[in-house]
Amino acid sequence: MDVKKINAPASTVTRDLDKLDRETGNIYESVRIIAKRSNKISVDLKQELNRKLEEFAYYTDNLEEVFENREQIEISKFYEKLPKPTLIAVQEFQDDKLYFTKIEKTDDN
Repeated sequence: MDVKKINAPASTVTRDLDKLDRETGNIYESVRIIAKRSNKISVDLKQELNRKLEEFAYYTDNLEEVFENREQIEISKFYEKLPKPTLIAVQEFQDDKLYFTKIEKTDDN
């Protein structure tokens, strides 16, 4: 799933708790699922950004020299404008695009 194409809001919005816990029956379970997905999105986006910026890496012995590249700045701005990973994860959860399994605990566990 391409998280850059998801229709998530760019800023925080008020959510209806009844809609968030409808799928799991427990708001805390829903938040846990969303948090795990948010962490995964964050790691994936960071790795992708680092791979793209690595192409522009210029290694020098002098730390005072800073080279600015227009393409590098545009890539960074694009990633800064993306919705936050938490907002993307909430939108995926509400659009039923997240798949999860619920493990039932028994008295033996």
